[in-house]
Amino acid sequence: MKGFSFPIFKTKVEGVDQKFKFEDPAERRKYFDLKAGREIEKLREYLQKNTFVGFLLGPKNSGKGTYSKLFMEAVGEERVAHISVGDIVRSVHQDLEKTSSHKELVDFLKRRYRGFITIEKALEVILGRDTKTLLPTEVILALVEREIDKIGRKAVFIDGFPRNLDQVSYSLYFRTLVGYRDDPDFMVFIDVPEAVIDERMKYRVVCPQCQSPRNTKLLRTQDVGYDSGHKKFYLLCDNPNCSGYGKSRMSPKEGDELGIEAIRNRIEADGEVMKMLLNLQGVPKVFLRNSVPADKASENIDDYEITPAFRYELEKDGAVRVIEEPWMIKDDEGNDSYSLMPPPVALALIKQITVVLGL
Repeated sequence: MKGFSFPIFKTKVEGVDQKFKFEDPAERRKYFDLKAGREIEKLREYLQKNTFVGFLLGPKNSGKGTYSKLFMEAVGEERVAHISVGDIVRSVHQDLEKTSSHKELVDFLKRRYRGFITIEKALEVILGRDTKTLLPTEVILALVEREIDKIGRKAVFIDGFPRNLDQVSYSLYFRTLVGYRDDPDFMVFIDVPEAVIDERMKYRVVCPQCQSPRNTKLLRTQDVGYDSGHKKFYLLCDNPNCSGYGKSRMSPKEGDELGIEAIRNRIEADGEVMKMLLNLQGVPKVFLRNSVPADKASENIDDYEITPAFRYELEKDGAVRVIEEPWMIKDDEGNDSYSLMPPPVALALIKQITVVLGL
């Protein structure tokens, strides 16, 4: 993040040379148990009787959902939930199309919503029939409260709130506003170099049938092909639940070739919110960074924790040769850095939350 240096979190354990394959859930469990087993047990014990509210703050495509879900995978999904404000609003759109859920939603808003537009007006905005009115924060808070009611007594990670500077003041009193339990809250700041977001978008591809996302440079599938007509390499879908498994050619979404510039306004808005909240007093902070300077990597992380980058070469017999190497990027200060795989970032989340909760 420009103008603020996030601390480097050391994940390397001296004297341990074991390597893990992060694509395997069983391997991930072994990794977390080895490097954070004590903290995981403390968190599991804490969550038997207690909860927390963690605000995930970072630019779009920074991995907020990925890191919180890895936390849940390591600690236990039955006691923790990830709430995406964007997903909530989209799901409400679906609820409004069903008679039973439509009535339940309206009844809930009548009981809990307080704001300056009518409930009918708010529903028009959600359905897209009113494109001139922005959905007020008061409506968003009511929808989040409804979602929390649904999931029951769990710790929650809030993803997508506050979204802009106008919502910052609401976030300070979020627990009171949504009638949440008087449990600890904290803010999780995620630092991802713009170069990482840019290449995640530029090389992103999806299956046209099941919409599974992959990345030709950073998250390849098992089978890679070559289109001689267009002189381009492509990935074949590897989702076993897809009817196009092993044969459906994955392709980029329109606009992804623009990379980060397509969401520049959103990135800048997210940055302004983070800068303001970095100065907030009275709320504990957790700092996650996606990258480590190359000259400090060997002392802080293991080689397998570095994100691999893939490139391809066409052999004489027509086969595709896959070449894997550490992905080096320039951070926002122009320093050579390695991007980290999601598990070591989630490891930092686990250990820091343990400290924040005083365990």
